Amino acid sequence: MPWPSLADRPSAALFVTLTLLAGCTGATRSTRQPPAVDALFSAHDGPEVPGASVVVIHEGRVVLDRAYGLAELDSRTRATPETQYRLASLTKQFTATAILLLVQEGKLRYDDRVVDVLPGFPAYLREVRIRHLLHHTSGIWDYEAFVPENQRVQVKDRDVLELLARADRTYFPPGSAVRYSNSGYAVLALVVEHVGGMPFARFLRERVFAPIGMHSAVAYEAGISTVPRRAYGYVADAQGFRPRDQSPTSAVLGDGGIYASVAELVAWDAAMDAHTLVGSDTQKLAWTPAVLPDGASARYGFGWFIDEDEGRVRLSHHGETCGFTNAIVKYPEQRLTVIVLTNRAGGEPWRLAQRLADLWLPPAADGRHAPAEARAWPFETMPNAR
Repeated sequence: MPWPSLADRPSAALFVTLTLLAGCTGATRSTRQPPAVDALFSAHDGPEVPGASVVVIHEGRVVLDRAYGLAELDSRTRATPETQYRLASLTKQFTATAILLLVQEGKLRYDDRVVDVLPGFPAYLREVRIRHLLHHTSGIWDYEAFVPENQRVQVKDRDVLELLARADRTYFPPGSAVRYSNSGYAVLALVVEHVGGMPFARFLRERVFAPIGMHSAVAYEAGISTVPRRAYGYVADAQGFRPRDQSPTSAVLGDGGIYASVAELVAWDAAMDAHTLVGSDTQKLAWTPAVLPDGASARYGFGWFIDEDEGRVRLSHHGETCGFTNAIVKYPEQRLTVIVLTNRAGGEPWRLAQRLADLWLPPAADGRHAPAEARAWPFETMPNAR
């Protein structure tokens, strides 16, 4: 399926400028404000509830940027488009891009065996390739399965190797099936460190964030880095919302440790479309799902779920972690991207993102949109993805 020409898109720096010019106070204004938008986010809007930040990018322009509710309840700090949320698994597209940069520079190959690249990788995983980790087709166990419920010291990426060593087999022969695995992206972060010659967080800052204008985005490390406009996570119970910002696995960076704002993610979206970091062929490969031995689609590329929505290519990812739930939906052929970040556990922001996308998508072939609630998402049926 052909990809659209992107040569006429503005630079990443211009996208950042457009977003900053949009400004925000309270429920922030937007360059286009469909009446239904505020109603969609009514549960996130209020003086005492965790919030949400939202952006819609269409044909190279920010056409909607809104923020609702609070980034921090105790201080009554309002959410804005510049509020930085823990991205959770939206991080995976950045981890994948770090790998793509190393491949593009000839320092790594997709079909390299991980055991030949990364010291300490368990020997029983000798047939696992870099490509398998990117596609979730490695079959390796999730490190969370080996973390005790009473764990107090936070697990870090390096600890994942020791946790994986507690198993002695994969779920299936590498490359033969698909099963979502956070372990794979923690291992990829370690590969970036070893091959790239610097800590993963620094690699992201110097090689990914800074070149495209994401100057405040950070792979957060307690005691080392800061999040200047940080949203704190919450969970609802019978008494209302209570803090739930960190868990024993929140310090693992490669699978979910980045903090960023929707304003910064505008620059990220522009960089992907303008091929600022990786070439067009490489980006297309990242947006192409793996094919399994039986000919079925794995529905996952490099850091992206991939499916078709009413005949259109749809790229997406959800992010669910302690106190945060997020979504990105991208239609590359329609030049449309919607991002919803929230600082509360639970909810389905991907369905809110889809409803927003439907406001800008042209009608399907039959002239209608199926209700957002009725349209399946690939991560809802992929093993271990929810």
